[in-house]
Amino acid sequence: MVNDILKNVGKFSQDQLAIFEKHLDKKSFKKTDILLAEGTICTKAWFILSGAVYQFKYDDIDENVFDLHCANDWFVGHASFVTKKPSNTIIKAYSDCEVLEISMDSIHELIAHSPAFLQLGKILDTAVSRAYYFDNPLTPHEKYDYLMKTRPQLLQNFPLTIIASYLKITRETLSRVRSVY
Repeated sequence: MVNDILKNVGKFSQDQLAIFEKHLDKKSFKKTDILLAEGTICTKAWFILSGAVYQFKYDDIDENVFDLHCANDWFVGHASFVTKKPSNTIIKAYSDCEVLEISMDSIHELIAHSPAFLQLGKILDTAVSRAYYFDNPLTPHEKYDYLMKTRPQLLQNFPLTIIASYLKITRETLSRVRSVY
């Protein structure tokens, strides 16, 4: 199982995979449980075995969605994890989910054990690339097309209201864009 979890992260020997597995904790969360609260420092990275979570912050009373994650995704509270400063976003379970959790301290121990574990930095790359795509001036069609090509599973795990917020477009615009497909 660990080999599958790390297949998109890098290449590791069987011994390294066994060591990595010892640093993982399996956790279960219920729908609406908070994995990372606003104002706390993110010191963990998670891999979703089942279920879905989303990352957002409040704009007045609305949830402004920054990232969506479902089965087989790695995720972190990126800005807080990297800067070690309190998070200005919230990570919340959208549905009941099971995750594997690894602490920043464990990641540091793994890197000290073998430079091969520096490849774990690729876990952070996905958050940066998605943020780049949706924070740039793309048309709603381009955003939706990118989503369909790279992460179509999100459409099966989240309602259109959350997808629209993630794409930074209105629900009505998303409906118009979807009608073309």
